[in-house]
Parts: sequence; C-alpha cells; structure tokens
Amino acid sequence: MARITQQDIPEGLMETMTNVQAFIYKSGIDPKLVKLIQMRVSQINSCAYCIDMHYKEATHAGEDPIRLLSLSAWRDATCYTLKEQAVLAFAEQLTHMPAETHTAHLHDDLLNFFSKAEIAVLTLTIAQINSWNRLVRSFGPEAGSYQVKDKRTFATR
Repeated sequence: MARITQQDIPEGLMETMTNVQAFIYKSGIDPKLVKLIQMRVSQINSCAYCIDMHYKEATHAGEDPIRLLSLSAWRDATCYTLKEQAVLAFAEQLTHMPAETHTAHLHDDLLNFFSKAEIAVLTLTIAQINSWNRLVRSFGPEAGSYQVKDKRTFATR
C-alpha cells in the first residue's frame, strides 16, 4: 500500500514533474536513449516501481529485453554503442556524485556524439529520473503494478 497516495500529493507537484518530462521527450534526444538512462539510474537508486515501469515501456516500444537486463553490467556487455556507453557513464557519475570525482572527461566523451545543448538536456534527464526515483521511493507505490497506459510509445508523449 502506498505511503503517499495521489490524494495526498499537493496540487501542481505531479504536473510540474510531468511538464519537465514532456520537455525531455520533445527535446530531440533519442527516446530509447532516454529509456536506457531511466532504467540505469532507477537500478542504481533501487527504485523497483521505476524499473518495472521503464522496462515495460521500453520493451513495449521495441527495445531488446536483453539490453535492459544487461544495463547493470553495461561496461562488460557488447550490445551498447560507444554513444550509449558515454551516456551511461555520465548518468552513473551524476547519480553517484562522488565529491572527489570530476566530470570533465565525461563531457569530452559526450562531445564526440552530442552538442552542448544536448548534453544539457541529458543532464536534465538524469536529474529528472533521480527526482522521480526519490519521489516514488518516498511515496511507496506497489512495484510490479505498472501498466503501459495506451498503445503509444514513450516517444510520442
């Protein structure tokens, strides 16, 4: 049972989060890459509900389940492109945020594939899924209960 229900959430909170998510989906960043970020960060944050949701949405949109299941070991898997590897390293770094580590080399790697504006959107994407993970972990919805709501993919939101 949820600790905080829809009725308990202050007006505007979910709308604000959803508006940021809509900006990300409309940004031009590959929606499958966004899903990889969301899955990996949700794994790091142990957000079972989010892992369930992003797995279901990604496979519904045609992502290979093996790629999703292999995300926690992406450095050893051969199914991720260099572009995806650069993004996954960046996502992990921003999620863990160790004080002694800097991200300059990660930006250099990302600049091989993305503009600075796109890196800004990737940064927001990582921050956003970390925010969603923390909200969901606090609110406590039942993991495994998520259902893809319609026939649209996450890319068409």
